[in-house]
Amino acid sequence: MNTYQTAEIAKIIGIHPNTVRLYEQLKLVPKAERQKNGYRIFTDFHVEQFRLARAALKVEILQNGLRKKAVEIIKTSAAGNFDKAIALTNDYLKQLEQEKNNAEEAIDIVRNLLSGKYNTNELLLKRKEVSNFLNISMDTLRNWELNGLLTVKRKSNGYRVYTDEDLRRLKIIRALRCANYSVSSILRMLNALSINPNIDIRDVIGMPEENEDIITACDKLLLSLHDAEQNALYMKLTLINMKKIF
Repeated sequence: MNTYQTAEIAKIIGIHPNTVRLYEQLKLVPKAERQKNGYRIFTDFHVEQFRLARAALKVEILQNGLRKKAVEIIKTSAAGNFDKAIALTNDYLKQLEQEKNNAEEAIDIVRNLLSGKYNTNELLLKRKEVSNFLNISMDTLRNWELNGLLTVKRKSNGYRVYTDEDLRRLKIIRALRCANYSVSSILRMLNALSINPNIDIRDVIGMPEENEDIITACDKLLLSLHDAEQNALYMKLTLINMKKIF
């Protein structure tokens, strides 16, 4: 097996030598052995592990635990547990696919709202039912309500009840949060939609972020998710090859 010093690894991967040391410190790569003079010695395993880590960390999507899962895959591989790392990558790919579906659904909801296709119905759900249905924690729902993203009606007994309209709004919020938009930005976009339901969404595409509309935001999320999916497929292939070689 070939061996490399820190500067050589940095050149091969295209990163700064300090980043090489940082990855080792964060346990994203196995701990390097040292020569008598104290210099680190890396192997071909380290080279592939660095490439895996770089692919995993390219993703810009931080919400919904995606970044945490990517880091878990890297660390599991660094520990040499390739079977588990591959299984985690498969789960990661499934979540990326679900997030894509969520973003596409949010786009459809906004387009239908703008075209006036939705009618109010009598659907009433409790908070726990909404939490399970949308795969959102109850604490997250409370936080969104406290920050003014949603005003929930109450029954005569004081229990909160969520309508079909509330669910549509929550699906939009969920997608925008996954796209890393702040609560204040989401509130601004939702308010703009409420104030001017006849807005031509094509007119705001390409405008600065403060004027960005919901559909543009979700489109950007879909692009990011596509890139993340391609990176994850590369990660899976890399892990399979690493399992064969190492």
